[in-house]
Amino acid sequence: MKTKVSLTINAKRYDIDVEDDFAQFLTAHMKQDFAFEGNNDLKFLLQAYVRKTFALYEQEKQINALIDRLENH
Repeated sequence: MKTKVSLTINAKRYDIDVEDDFAQFLTAHMKQDFAFEGNNDLKFLLQAYVRKTFALYEQEKQINALIDRLENH
């Protein structure tokens, strides 16, 4: 089943449909990065994207380090 998640950026509301089990996770993370109930400047979107991309970068480094350790033992 789908759930609608909304965010307002530059005074325009954007609605996206996501799976129910992902909607709760997405909403919780969006609340960390945005004024979830208010308006968000485009700058906040860019900052959130950079933060999330950096987190993925760090996770990928950790995963690769774990793989290297497992392969070398």
